[in-house]
Amino acid sequence: MSRDAIALAMTGASGAIYGLRLLECLLRAEQKVYLMLSMPAQVVIGMETELKLPGRPAEIQEALAARYQAKPDQLSVFGREQWTAPVASGSSAPRAMVICPCTSGTLSAIAQGSSDDLLERAADVVIKEQRQLIVVPREMPLSVIHLENMLKLARLGVTIMPACPGFYHEPRRIEDLVDFVVARILDHLKIEQTLVPPWG
Repeated sequence: MSRDAIALAMTGASGAIYGLRLLECLLRAEQKVYLMLSMPAQVVIGMETELKLPGRPAEIQEALAARYQAKPDQLSVFGREQWTAPVASGSSAPRAMVICPCTSGTLSAIAQGSSDDLLERAADVVIKEQRQLIVVPREMPLSVIHLENMLKLARLGVTIMPACPGFYHEPRRIEDLVDFVVARILDHLKIEQTLVPPWG
């Protein structure tokens, strides 16, 4: 059911590895995932990782499902103007949505409720249906505009979770830093994870 699904959106902010690792962990946890990739996200994925995705949503879905060994119908990839997607309607809103990484432009669009594409509309739906929305900004320094948009969304119940890994678990690799952020997201989604042990 779409109401049990988790929507994952990736935008063109640096840090594509966070979103891809989160996707991998969600699929391993046997979650149904609705994935939305902005066009800049696809460019950044190609720049920052060895992954070269095809252009069309159906082909992306096939490639990622094979890469992460998803079960049949576990992963659905939607295009930016695919308005018939479940995430576009409040009657079939997912239980949660994560935007990871999230650009300051996407943050602004969501805060203003512009809904110019499916990703923005999906976030708007999650907010209006009072479902869980987690936004993972990857920007520095933060301007007053960014901070005001975050404050506006936080007051609406959105969880703002910047990609700021901790170091108390003594990371040795970049992957350890990525897993720290992904583990915190999974914790907030109440999905069991073994990436990082709980504090104490």
